[in-house]
Amino acid sequence: MALTLEEKTRLCALAADSRKANEIVVLDVQPLSSVADRFLICNGASDRQIKAIVDAITDALAKSGEKPLAIEGYQQGTWVLIDCADLVMHVFDAETRQFYNLERLWQQAARIEVDGLSTPSPAALALPALLLEER
Repeated sequence: MALTLEEKTRLCALAADSRKANEIVVLDVQPLSSVADRFLICNGASDRQIKAIVDAITDALAKSGEKPLAIEGYQQGTWVLIDCADLVMHVFDAETRQFYNLERLWQQAARIEVDGLSTPSPAALALPALLLEER
């Protein structure tokens, strides 16, 4: 039986997290795009880590009977795209992620929290503003 979008999103986010992916973000792009329903965006510290994240995701999908439609950029290891039709995953190196800034490009998309991640989403990491009094 095929995974639901919710199950697939959680499975892939947890697989990325298991390889210490940084700043895992899930965006609901369904109201904004016909390309996919959700984007999962994360980054790794090196091409080796990026490949390990991608391998963990594809292994988790395979164990659940799912297979990506396409994987692009694996050999270069700076931006790997995993296309699972309704869920498209972007695994970047930090510099490439910052340059393309998909979160800003898709800023109108709602963020979806995934329970069970070892690191909180970037929104949860935001520090409250400091209030300073003028004297």
